[in-house]
Amino acid sequence: MLRNSRLSLHIPEPPARPGDRPDFRHLDLRPAGETRRPEPETPAHEMRDMPYALVRVLDEDGQAQGPWARGLPPETLRKGLEAMLLTRAFDDRIFRIHRQGKTSFFMRSTGEEALAVAPSLVLEPGDMCFPTYRNVGFLMARDYPLLDLVNQIFSNARDPLKGRQMPVLYSARDYGFYSVSGNLGSRVGHAVGWAMASAWSGDDRIALAYIGEGTTAEGAVHEALTFASVYHAPAILAISNNQWAISSFQGVAGGEETTFAARALAYGLPGLRVDGNDFLAVHAAVSWAAERARSNLGATLIEFVTLRIAGHSTSDDPTRYRPDDEARAFPLGDPVERLKGHMIALGIWTPEDHEALVAACEERIRAAVKQGESIGTLGVTKPPVGTMFEDVFKTPDWRQIRQRREVEG
Repeated sequence: MLRNSRLSLHIPEPPARPGDRPDFRHLDLRPAGETRRPEPETPAHEMRDMPYALVRVLDEDGQAQGPWARGLPPETLRKGLEAMLLTRAFDDRIFRIHRQGKTSFFMRSTGEEALAVAPSLVLEPGDMCFPTYRNVGFLMARDYPLLDLVNQIFSNARDPLKGRQMPVLYSARDYGFYSVSGNLGSRVGHAVGWAMASAWSGDDRIALAYIGEGTTAEGAVHEALTFASVYHAPAILAISNNQWAISSFQGVAGGEETTFAARALAYGLPGLRVDGNDFLAVHAAVSWAAERARSNLGATLIEFVTLRIAGHSTSDDPTRYRPDDEARAFPLGDPVERLKGHMIALGIWTPEDHEALVAACEERIRAAVKQGESIGTLGVTKPPVGTMFEDVFKTPDWRQIRQRREVEG
């Protein structure tokens, strides 16, 4: 056996930089309908091939193919499309608002809408989603008040979080949406702990956690996977592999070596790799994992393959580190256009219907933003100062009461 005289360190490099032609050959895509669908009760060791396959339902013609095609009702498809369009309209409007200096920070979820909307329609009201900052579509699908979102973005006097969170770090527990944290690795641990508590108490509620592919490199994620495996936590652990973690590409987190879904194998968990821009595939995979969790069979790890079309945030310039035409070249397309094409192929939707819905969504967002602006934008109005003493302890003690009196005069 030959031995090199000197070792060299491998440094992951993205396949394309600004000015290069986008290259997605590393994704190893499979045709729609090709991947098998095991029964949810199948033991994890009999599904060790699944993390290397790709669950896809919609083909190039908008037709549903294969065993994961479940025949969703037209009203579910319409609700999903509306929520995705509402999310996109919201993102576009608030991005412009930020450029006008009316809010401090914003993060768009453009191109990843299906990842939040489809699971929202699968989960039941008592379940809990532990989101990241690109999952506002989850709330859109549950008819969360748009004005509350706008007021939180503006941190104004009607901010439902009383000015205590950055914009986009939403919290709406009554809607099954746990507080967003900038420390994304904590999402999995919190979700697994919440799910374990549900099982411990004999409840029937399950948890869903989202993280990006870059966050999978954090130790907290692996600790959570250990607990999920050992205690059979009724949880769905979703990895949004959108190819970029801020400015580092997915290979830095290990995506060059194997799929992110394959991390399930070391923990004895079932792992699925799913076309994240295929609304039907996302819905089917989450439904499968939810059935498994509700049957007391434990957690499932799902990698959703998608693309972050916009920058990481309003503080980021993606043209400095990635080709500017990546979105056009991405082989899995646009989730909105793909669902629209499927509905047209089914004969339940028309281009005119779509145009009217886009206009209606844009008008709803415009009206909510206008109303929020009338209350106040960043720095114009603020939550009353006395609210800093609220929601600290269930029953305020004498020190809080005295300090509040001093502050409020």
